[in-house]
Amino acid sequence: MRFNLNLKKKIQGFCLSLICLVVLTVQSDIPNLRALTMDNFQSEMVTEELRLKVPADVKAAWLNAEKEIWEPWLSSQDGFLGRQLFWDKEKEEALILVNWKSKKLWKSIPMSEVNVVQQKFEDNVKAALNVGDNPFELIYEGELDKQR
Repeated sequence: MRFNLNLKKKIQGFCLSLICLVVLTVQSDIPNLRALTMDNFQSEMVTEELRLKVPADVKAAWLNAEKEIWEPWLSSQDGFLGRQLFWDKEKEEALILVNWKSKKLWKSIPMSEVNVVQQKFEDNVKAALNVGDNPFELIYEGELDKQR
């Protein structure tokens, strides 16, 4: 009788431990299951955000180089939807918003290709202003997701 009672307690303890283990495992996987859906954002529209220091006295050279160098190259990229250029005269900062069909298409562009275009942009500006260094400091780069 005592043996049966001990066995019964051990089975109850084992079952309780098993239930606790299952509950903890299921709860710990819930955040991972939610995180898996983040890949869906790869296929949704995204906006690239760039902020540059653009002094007032070289603003025209910046706009010209944007038009001559970046605009044609961006227009030829798969997934490019358009862009907007803004300039804050108080801060002497430019805000560039580039719209992409998806993050996947945007990020599929090789950085080596982007660097070549950036170098052409800087060479254009330096020649136009007759200076040795690029006067436009990159302050911030990031991305914005469209909200519904």
